[in-house]
Amino acid sequence: MTQINPQTTQINQSNFTSISQMSEYLSKKSPVVSEKELNDDSFEAVLKKTSQKQQESSELKFSKHANERLASRQIDLTGEQLMRLQGGTSRAREKGIKESLVMVDNLAFIVNISSNTVVTAVNDTKDAVFTNIDGAIIS
Repeated sequence: MTQINPQTTQINQSNFTSISQMSEYLSKKSPVVSEKELNDDSFEAVLKKTSQKQQESSELKFSKHANERLASRQIDLTGEQLMRLQGGTSRAREKGIKESLVMVDNLAFIVNISSNTVVTAVNDTKDAVFTNIDGAIIS
């Protein structure tokens, strides 16, 4: 394994009168860095870290307001509808949408994409007006 010592230039330019002085100098400096450690921020590693973060954040959260609206409007999401809502949120994220209207059947959800949070829910969309969104997904 090849090892790279970031202090090589400094050592070559320093005047040591003995090996013990050089050893002392090296023990006070940062350790030798291996190639593997230098390459840890490779494209593959960054891609894996990013996809892990996305998977961790893929579970939708519901704000207190959204939970109150679901209860007061008697909206019971099925597992299939929840999956479609999550899928619509993912599609909105891919398109760069920040605040999205996600339609699932006759239900409308406003989702903050960056926080992965459902902000509110509506089950009567007739004559509805949605503001402060920058995109809509029909799922």
